[in-house]
Amino acid sequence: MGIKSKISYVLDEKDNEAVQLFTNLGMPRNLAKTLMYISQVDECRSIDVEQGADLRQPELCVSMQEIRRRGWVEKRNMKKKGKGRPVHIYKLIKPMDTIMKSFEKEKIQEIETIEKNLQSLKELSEIRNY
Repeated sequence: MGIKSKISYVLDEKDNEAVQLFTNLGMPRNLAKTLMYISQVDECRSIDVEQGADLRQPELCVSMQEIRRRGWVEKRNMKKKGKGRPVHIYKLIKPMDTIMKSFEKEKIQEIETIEKNLQSLKELSEIRNY
């Protein structure tokens, strides 16, 4: 008889609102869902995130790689008996306000780059008009 996995947390309305805002600001939706899920729990397994954030395993895998690359989450292996794939446990290691500040900084840099490019285009068109 196998142990049934119970969902420890499910994204709620506020989480989904945050996911939508992150997505509107250019964060991939699956990344935002993964981040919001992990930010609500102490630690979790992949399957918990898949079920609680309504993601498929390949989508979660890509999101986890990005979150780990950014240094927001740590992964450890859970000891388990028998054979089979190892179970990974994920834990947020940066506070959400730090993550928000880093995301905000990225967006501000993008805006500055867009403004510089627009200014350069404007200058080029002015030169060509004379």
